Amino acid sequence: MTAVSAFLAGIKRTTGLTPSIKSDKISESRELKRWVDNYLGMGEWVMDQSVAVLGSSGWFERRR
Repeated sequence: MTAVSAFLAGIKRTTGLTPSIKSDKISESRELKRWVDNYLGMGEWVMDQSVAVLGSSGWFERRR
């Protein structure tokens, strides 16, 4: 589950696309919207931590 969230975070960062959490797309439930928002936020955190760890290792290098 965390991998899916991190995958969605990567898509957001590279393309700007993110799942829509508008009420007519998912649900009227505020609790469900908050859960989805937290889930996507967890993916952002996992992505940040992964980039930090991989960037500080000798196995990866930045190319831009």
